[in-house]
Amino acid sequence: MQEYQRLGVKLGLLINPQDRQVEVYRLHQETEILDSPTAIDCHPLMPTFTLDLTEIL
Repeated sequence: MQEYQRLGVKLGLLINPQDRQVEVYRLHQETEILDSPTAIDCHPLMPTFTLDLTEIL
Protein backbone atom coordinates (compact mmCIF):
# COMPACT_ATOMS: atom_id res chain seq x y z
CA MET A 1 0.00 0.00 0.00
CA GLN A 2 2.89 2.35 0.66
CA GLU A 3 3.96 2.06 -2.97
CA TYR A 4 0.43 2.81 -4.17
CA GLN A 5 0.32 5.87 -1.92
CA ARG A 6 3.72 6.98 -3.19
CA LEU A 7 2.26 6.85 -6.68
CA GLY A 8 -0.67 9.04 -5.64
CA VAL A 9 -3.47 6.56 -4.96
CA LYS A 10 -5.94 8.39 -2.67
CA LEU A 11 -7.78 5.41 -1.18
CA GLY A 12 -6.70 1.83 -0.59
CA LEU A 13 -8.51 -0.98 1.21
CA LEU A 14 -6.61 -4.02 2.44
CA ILE A 15 -9.19 -6.67 3.34
CA ASN A 16 -8.08 -9.51 5.62
CA PRO A 17 -10.97 -12.00 5.90
CA GLN A 18 -9.02 -14.37 8.20
CA ASP A 19 -8.65 -11.72 10.91
CA ARG A 20 -11.94 -10.01 9.94
CA GLN A 21 -10.14 -6.68 9.55
CA VAL A 22 -9.92 -3.96 6.95
CA GLU A 23 -7.05 -1.49 6.76
CA VAL A 24 -8.10 1.80 5.19
CA TYR A 25 -5.33 3.82 3.60
CA ARG A 26 -6.11 7.44 2.70
CA LEU A 27 -3.52 9.77 1.23
CA HIS A 28 -1.87 11.98 3.89
CA GLN A 29 -3.76 10.27 6.77
CA GLU A 30 -2.98 7.62 9.34
CA THR A 31 -3.98 4.07 8.48
CA GLU A 32 -7.36 3.16 9.97
CA ILE A 33 -7.86 -0.45 11.09
CA LEU A 34 -11.46 -1.62 11.33
CA ASP A 35 -12.49 -4.81 13.12
CA SER A 36 -15.38 -6.77 11.58
CA PRO A 37 -16.91 -3.90 9.59
CA THR A 38 -20.11 -4.65 7.70
CA ALA A 39 -19.50 -1.83 5.21
CA ILE A 40 -16.92 0.77 4.24
CA ASP A 41 -18.05 4.27 3.26
CA CYS A 42 -15.65 5.54 0.59
CA HIS A 43 -16.71 9.17 1.01
CA PRO A 44 -15.48 11.77 0.01
CA LEU A 45 -13.54 10.23 -2.89
CA MET A 46 -16.50 8.12 -4.03
CA PRO A 47 -19.46 9.83 -2.37
CA THR A 48 -22.15 7.41 -3.49
CA PHE A 49 -20.15 4.18 -3.02
CA THR A 50 -20.32 1.99 0.07
CA LEU A 51 -18.52 -1.35 -0.02
CA ASP A 52 -20.71 -4.07 1.52
CA LEU A 53 -18.53 -6.55 3.41
CA THR A 54 -21.22 -8.80 4.89
CA GLU A 55 -20.38 -11.71 2.58
CA ILE A 56 -16.60 -11.25 2.80
CA LEU A 57 -16.08 -10.82 6.54
